[in-house]
Amino acid sequence: MQEKPIKKIPERKCVGCSNKAPKNELVRVVREPDGTVSLDFTGKKSGRGAYVCRKTSCLKKAIKSKRLERNLEVEIPEEIYNALEVELKNNE
Repeated sequence: MQEKPIKKIPERKCVGCSNKAPKNELVRVVREPDGTVSLDFTGKKSGRGAYVCRKTSCLKKAIKSKRLERNLEVEIPEEIYNALEVELKNNE
C-alpha cells in the first residue's frame, strides 16, 4: 500500500520581521485589481498581497519602514492600519 505524500504547507515572509511562517499563521493585506486595499483573512482574494505576523510589534515595524506600502505599491489608508491593529490585539 502506498503512503500519501505529505502536503507541503506554503510559507510566506512577514514584511515586519522578515521571518518566514506558514501562510495560515499570517494576516494578508491585499491590493485588489481596482486599487483598493483590504484585509484578507481567507487568503483567497485576487490581487497583490503582503503578509504580517500576528504580532503588533511586526505591524509597527512594517508601518514605520513603509514596507507594506512598498510591497503593495500603493498608499495604504489609515483605517486599514487601524483595522489590522485591532485584529492583531484581539488575537494576542
